[in-house]
Amino acid sequence: MQHSPHAPAPIDGFAARLIKRSMLVLLGPAYFLFIAFVPLLCARRKGFRGWYWRKVKRSCSHLLWLLGVRAEMSSQDQARLATDENSIIVINHRSHLDGFALMHVVPDAKWFTFAAKKELCDAKLLSTGFNGAGLVPIDRASGSVAMETLTQAVREMPSRRSVVLFPEGTRTKAEKLGEFKAGAVLVARDTGRSITPIVIHDSDVLLPRGKSIPASGVIHIEVLPPFVCDPTATVDADVTRLRDAMVAAFDARRANPQP
Repeated sequence: MQHSPHAPAPIDGFAARLIKRSMLVLLGPAYFLFIAFVPLLCARRKGFRGWYWRKVKRSCSHLLWLLGVRAEMSSQDQARLATDENSIIVINHRSHLDGFALMHVVPDAKWFTFAAKKELCDAKLLSTGFNGAGLVPIDRASGSVAMETLTQAVREMPSRRSVVLFPEGTRTKAEKLGEFKAGAVLVARDTGRSITPIVIHDSDVLLPRGKSIPASGVIHIEVLPPFVCDPTATVDADVTRLRDAMVAAFDARRANPQP
C-alpha cells in the first residue's frame, strides 16, 4: 500500500495495533484513573510535585505506545531544552495528540506546564492533580484577568520552568499555521523571558479533526532558536516575526517530508 507524501507510514503492523488497542480498552481506564486520582492520596508527600510530574510524563508515553504513535525530537533539540531557562514555550496546535507528544519528548530536566481553563482546575476530583502538575488556571471570561493571571504565574515560576502556550488559540482546520494571538509575546515582554518556539509536524495527519482513533505513525517535533522580543518594535511586529519563523519551519517540512 502506498502512502501520500504527507501520510507517515505506520510503525506498527495490523496485529500489533490490534493487540495494543485491545490493551488500551481493557487496561487503559484503570491506569489513567490511577494517574488522575493518585494525587488525592499522595499530595502531601515530600517531593510530590516532581514525582507526579514524571508519572504524568510516563503515562503520556505509554498512551502513545498503545496507540501506535511515536513522537521524535532530535538529540540536539532535547539537549537544548534540558538547559533551557527563563523562557515561555509556544507550539503550534494540530491535533489532540500534541500535548501528549510534547510531554513524551521533552527531557525530564526541563519542567514545563500548561495553561488550563479555570473550570477544570476548580473540579473537586481533579483539582489536586492539576495543582500537582502545576497547571495555570485561566479565567477565559475576561481577557484582561486571564493575562494578569498568566503573567503573574510566569513571574513566580522558577527559571527552569516554562508555561506552554498555543499561539493559534485552538487547533487549525487548514494545512497551514493559523494566525497568532499576542498573549505569548505580551507575557514575554512583561516578564523579560525569551520565547522558545516549538513546531510540531504530522500530528494532524495521524489524528485529523473528526477522528477519535489515530493512525499509527511518527510525529516529529522541532525546536527553533530562542525568540527575543524587540522592545523598540510593536507587539504586532513581534507576533508577525515569531509566526514567520514557525511558518518557515512548518512549511519546509511539508514541502520536503522526511522519514
